[in-house]
Amino acid sequence: MKERLESIKKRYEEIANELMDPKITEDFNKLKSLSKEQSDLKEIVDKYEELEKCETNIKEAKSLLEDEELKDMAQSEITNNENAKEEIIKELEIMLVPKDENDGKNVIMEIRGAAGGDEANIFAGDLLRMYTYYAEKNGWKLEIDHQVEGASGGFSIVECTIKGENVYSKLKYESGAHRVQRVPQTETQGRVHTSTATVLVMPEIDDIDIDIKESDLKIDVYHSSGAGGQSVNTSNSAVRITHLPTNTVVTCQNERSQLKNKDKAMKLLAIKLYDKLQQEQEQEIGSERKIKVGTGDRSEKIRTYNYPQNRVTDHRIGFSVMNLDKVMDGDLKPIIDALITEDLKRKLEKGQ
Repeated sequence: MKERLESIKKRYEEIANELMDPKITEDFNKLKSLSKEQSDLKEIVDKYEELEKCETNIKEAKSLLEDEELKDMAQSEITNNENAKEEIIKELEIMLVPKDENDGKNVIMEIRGAAGGDEANIFAGDLLRMYTYYAEKNGWKLEIDHQVEGASGGFSIVECTIKGENVYSKLKYESGAHRVQRVPQTETQGRVHTSTATVLVMPEIDDIDIDIKESDLKIDVYHSSGAGGQSVNTSNSAVRITHLPTNTVVTCQNERSQLKNKDKAMKLLAIKLYDKLQQEQEQEIGSERKIKVGTGDRSEKIRTYNYPQNRVTDHRIGFSVMNLDKVMDGDLKPIIDALITEDLKRKLEKGQ
C-alpha cells in the first residue's frame, strides 16, 4: 500500500506543476481533465500525509522512552498515534478501492410491471413514487421520459431520467426484480398475492462510442400523451425507435418538439445498447461478478416488500427493515447504505 500511496502522491504533485503552467489555459479539455484528476486524488494525498505525520510522531516519541521524566508522556503519545494510524490505514484501504467511473453520473431508470397483471402495474407505480420521494430527499430532479399507464392504475412501463449529484452511486443497486406481497385492492377475500415489477438503472453517458446504423432503425411518431392519457399537443411529436437487430425499443414523449424527442430517444437507445453490451461482457467474465452485490441480471429477485409484516428485505445481503411504510415514502437510505457497505466489504476481501 505504501508504494501505491507514494505513486499517487507523486502523480498529485505532477498535476499541480502542470496546472501552474500558463499554457494549460489554452487547452480547456486538458485543464478540466487535470483538475478533476487532482480533485479525485486530493483526499487520498491528504489522508496519506496524516499517516506520515502519525509515523513521525511515533518515531519521535520512541526516542524519548529512555528519558525517565518523559517516558510516560512519550508512551501516551505512541499509543494515541498508533490508534490514529490504525484508523487512517482503514480509511485509506477504502479510498484505494477503485471507484466506479459512472458513480457521479445521472441515471436512466426503467420500471415495468411484470408478473401479477394489474397489481404488478400498480406496484410499478408505487416504486416510481418511492424513487421520486427518494430523489427529492437527495435534492435530485426526476423527469418522466415515457409512460404507459396500467388499466387499473400504475404503469405497465415508465421511463425517467434522474439528475443530481452522485445519482448512479446510490441507485446502481436497484436493478432487478422487486417483489411485493400484499392484499390487492381487487381481492375480495383478503388473500395475500405476490406480484413483481422490474427495475433497470443505467448511467447517463454522453460520449458513447457505439455504431448505430440508420438502416437498423424503425422510427414511429405519434401523439404525445400526458397523465390520464390526455394529449400534450395535437402534433405527432412523440417518437418511438426500434433497434431491429436487438429488438431494443426506446420512446420519448416529454418534449413538444419531435426533433428533440428523437434526439433524446437516440441518446437513450445508445445508452441501452451500451448497457446491454456491458452486461454481456460481465457475464462472460463470470466469477468476477460474484464479488459484486448484484449480478446485474434483470430477472434476479433482489428485494421483497411484505405489506402484512411491514417489512422490506434485500435478498442479496440478507438485510431487512421493519418500516415498509417509510421506505415507500422514500426512506431508502438505510437499505442503500447497507448495500454500499457490503459491496465495499466484498471488494476489500477480494483485493479489488
